[in-house]
Amino acid sequence: MSNWVDQASEAVAHNNWAQVVECLQEQLQRQPVAEMTEAEIAALIDFGLNVLELGDFQERWEIAKVFPVLGGAMIAPLTALIHSEQAAIDSRWFAARILGTCNDPAAIQVLATLLQDEDEELSAIAADALANLGTATIPVLTALLGQEDTRVLALQALAQIHHPEVIPPLMTVLQDSQANVRTLAIAALSTFRDRQIAQALVPSLKDPVASVRRAAISSLGSYPDLADELPLVDWLAESLWDIDLSICQQAALALGRLGLDVGIPPLVRVLRSPYTPPALQRDSIRALGWIGSQAALTALQSLLLDHSLAYPFEIYQEIVETLGHWPDPALQAIATQGLLESLSSLHLIQHHPQLRQAIALMLGHLKQPQALEPLIQLLADQDDRVRLHAIVALKILDAPTAYERLTGLQTNQNLSQELRRGVAIALQEW
Repeated sequence: MSNWVDQASEAVAHNNWAQVVECLQEQLQRQPVAEMTEAEIAALIDFGLNVLELGDFQERWEIAKVFPVLGGAMIAPLTALIHSEQAAIDSRWFAARILGTCNDPAAIQVLATLLQDEDEELSAIAADALANLGTATIPVLTALLGQEDTRVLALQALAQIHHPEVIPPLMTVLQDSQANVRTLAIAALSTFRDRQIAQALVPSLKDPVASVRRAAISSLGSYPDLADELPLVDWLAESLWDIDLSICQQAALALGRLGLDVGIPPLVRVLRSPYTPPALQRDSIRALGWIGSQAALTALQSLLLDHSLAYPFEIYQEIVETLGHWPDPALQAIATQGLLESLSSLHLIQHHPQLRQAIALMLGHLKQPQALEPLIQLLADQDDRVRLHAIVALKILDAPTAYERLTGLQTNQNLSQELRRGVAIALQEW
């Protein structure tokens, strides 16, 4: 044999595994595997197995890059290592990872059997390896879906193969007896945009297990492109009244993600119900903000100014902050007008200085000129914190114009005593 074999053998004798790795790497750069004799290939494999069994993590990592060039020749020895009772478990892990680089039916079959191994990490590695091999593993994984002890791992592997061929096998377990299998299948299917999938998820909205319902809602909320073909809003709206509050919240957020005006009425009904918990109220408000249209903006303003409603302070503040961060610049002037109207609504602000603070700050963030004078009037507020928030808002809105206006008001003898004092404080704080 060539000299490199002698060098590698000497390194093995001294347990110098890093030297063995270097020797093999250099030899493969000099001589392709196709030009090696059977004896040389066998020696290379033997040296590599020694490193896998006895080297440290870094050395195993490096030798794992050598094995794939051997192709099908590495399958049998790696399989033997994986099934060896004497081999260290981390050696078996590396061997399984290496097999995952060999798109060969024999390697696929070995990895498939590992899904049933008692070592959970080895099973998980095998599942990842099968997923990395792509569509060639789909028939094997589909068969393993039918076995209870391998179903979850097979499903996880299929979920990582982002190809339409995995859709039919995933659909077969949507009604599985195990809730975690149903949940995983829904999550995997949600990566595809398919009318058939969306329709197949509708029964899952009534699933007895909350995690399954939640997964179905989340998935349906990611299909805005199918809204013209399917009644997505109607399906999700029913879940706004689920017995599980977290499901109701998920449905509200899903309607928001769809971004459709037809989703506004169901959200408004929730917000007008006296029995809606604050957590769901908050998420419904956020959903309207995500929709972001003029109709959603009008709906929130109506709720803010409706005297018949009696929200907790935190819910009014959520509406104010949603209006103050309205995403569409073309509608920010309308959002500003709604906040200005709320300043004159006694049922809102009379007992809530914190709300006046929030309104002031949001008026600043919206940066609309019509808010300048109302913010100056807030300098006369009896609450120190409201005045400070108004000052901050004026600086954010238009600092030069606000300062010029405040300077001019210093000489205005018609100002109330409270406003004159507020203007003086603002100029001192400037």
